[in-house]
Amino acid sequence: MNFLDLYETYSADIYRFTFWLTGDGHQAEDITSETLIRTWTNRNKIRTETLKAYILTIARNIFLEQNRKQKHQVPLDNLHSDPSPGPDKMLESRLELQRIQIILQGLTETDRTAFILRVFQDLPYEEIARILELSQSAVKVKVHRVRRKIMADYMHKEVFKS
Repeated sequence: MNFLDLYETYSADIYRFTFWLTGDGHQAEDITSETLIRTWTNRNKIRTETLKAYILTIARNIFLEQNRKQKHQVPLDNLHSDPSPGPDKMLESRLELQRIQIILQGLTETDRTAFILRVFQDLPYEEIARILELSQSAVKVKVHRVRRKIMADYMHKEVFKS
């Protein structure tokens, strides 16, 4: 496999995974690029059964590294507002995705990662357990609880809609 094949095969999966982890498209792009570079330079050292799991583990590690570095940074005040249209002008499906994103950002990193790997990356529980270094049962419980939390939020919104 050459770098172009690696990019074409996995870049979309990496981006989706990191977007759901970070909630930020630019940060997801940066992590995707860094992940592909690290995967390519370390391609002879694969430590899991599947290449996809190995790549997503690298992406998660980069995300965690960035979080550790950002703890020491102080955000600057926004002097200029964003001129792009607000979420009120987005489609309803986009709003639902944003609600899910907010819920996911409120979870612990491990719960969020387990859910994303299962639901959006379709990895088996066994592989997720290996990545997160947890038991398979613990991963199943985490994914189930996140699903319940999202469904409860959805039901709460529906009750107040009518």
